[in-house]
Amino acid sequence: MPLRALVHVRDDARSFRRLLLAALALGFVALIAAGVATWKSTERSARYNALVDHTYQVRESIAAFQILLEQSETARRGFILDPAPLFLQTYRENAAALYPQLIRIEALAADNPRQQRAAARVRRLLDRVTADRDRSIVLVQSGQLAEAIVGFSRGQTVLSMRAIRMRLRAMRAEEERLLTIRTNDQAVSATAFLALLALAGVLVVGIAAVSFLTVLRYTRDLGQSRARLQELNDTLEDQVAERTTDLTRANDEIQRFAYIVSHDLRSPLVNVMGFTAELETGTRAMAELVDRAEATAPEIVTDEARFAAREDLPEAIGFIRTSTAKMDRLINAILKLSREGRRTITPEPLDMAALLASIVATLQHRLDERGATITIAPDLPRLTSDRLAIEQVFGNVIENAVKYLDPARAGRIQVRGREAGGRAIFEIEDNGRGIDPRDHARVFDLFRRSGTQDQPGEGIGLAHVRALTYRLGGTIDVESVLGQGATFRINLPLRFSDTSGLTT
Repeated sequence: MPLRALVHVRDDARSFRRLLLAALALGFVALIAAGVATWKSTERSARYNALVDHTYQVRESIAAFQILLEQSETARRGFILDPAPLFLQTYRENAAALYPQLIRIEALAADNPRQQRAAARVRRLLDRVTADRDRSIVLVQSGQLAEAIVGFSRGQTVLSMRAIRMRLRAMRAEEERLLTIRTNDQAVSATAFLALLALAGVLVVGIAAVSFLTVLRYTRDLGQSRARLQELNDTLEDQVAERTTDLTRANDEIQRFAYIVSHDLRSPLVNVMGFTAELETGTRAMAELVDRAEATAPEIVTDEARFAAREDLPEAIGFIRTSTAKMDRLINAILKLSREGRRTITPEPLDMAALLASIVATLQHRLDERGATITIAPDLPRLTSDRLAIEQVFGNVIENAVKYLDPARAGRIQVRGREAGGRAIFEIEDNGRGIDPRDHARVFDLFRRSGTQDQPGEGIGLAHVRALTYRLGGTIDVESVLGQGATFRINLPLRFSDTSGLTT
């Protein structure tokens, strides 16, 4: 139950993070979409507003042109009937403004070919009307009033004016048509803009609701998980103590089993070694007997007897002695591991630089023989741990580094260390033979060795090192490239604390 509660808490936290991130991502996307849509809609509305304003300007310019046209025609007629200077001045002022106003219309209608064609037609008609008007004004000014009246009544000005008015009405109708279309487009754009805002608002409200419900659910689940965690904390200490007791009992049983097995194996081994000694004595007696028989009666000594007494039996006894000696060393190693596991750890402050220097001093003669050097970094971390265990750990690793140096090059071993997160990390690097990557894990197994077996040893040292390192609360691993050297990394707590109550 407590373990399930802890897993449930972690799953709840992960689920909440996923839901919250999904909600925030969706909200962010919705806000971006709303912003882009708003910008697009605003841009479209601005474009439609500009078009509507443009239409109003064209329409107003046409109306202004028509007013100027009618006012100038009225002033001309008045001047013909009564050649007063006021009529002439009014005519000239309005006539002078006609062409600039027409130019404005042409400029505003530059985007509409239909309006451009209509404006061009108006310009041609206006040129004709202006010529007729100027002619009648000149006749009046020269005193030929009757001829001016006859020219007015018979001239083409009336027809041209009618044609101009028709063109202007058509141009106004075109602008009214465009105004209707653009106003409708403007309304549609405004409606779309409001719909987008409404949709964005619904999305934001929906996301807020999902986020609120997610937080509410997480808060509820968190409360339940806290209750379960509290229950776990209330019983954790008892469970740890119970499991520690079980593990301690099991570990003690393993230690006793190892000790008993090793002790029981030693008894038959001693017998084998004793009988081997007797066989060796008997073999020498038989060899002497064969020698005397050959000297006195060589015909009774067969080749088989001679070969057995002088070669087969001594060779077989040699094999037996070698095997029993190896077995004796293995049993001694197991007993040593068993005794180390039962030894009480006694932490004390350790100056690692001085401790390693003493280890190197014991290996100095071997270093001199191999022409090798060991460099110890001056800033090694200080430990509070068991001195004997630390000496055995580092002594075994450094001795292995010296043992497996490559004779083809000058040996070089470096020891360095650093602190990280309340722990000390030591590295012992050499330029020796190296270890095959396939053997990086197996070199720490009991009785397992790697590479060419041309050095004495039973494959116990690194297994012993790993067991001691674990017991001190640390780890050991290796990095190596075959033929280039190896680096053993030892990770230990700065202060040993036997909180587990376990023995290795």
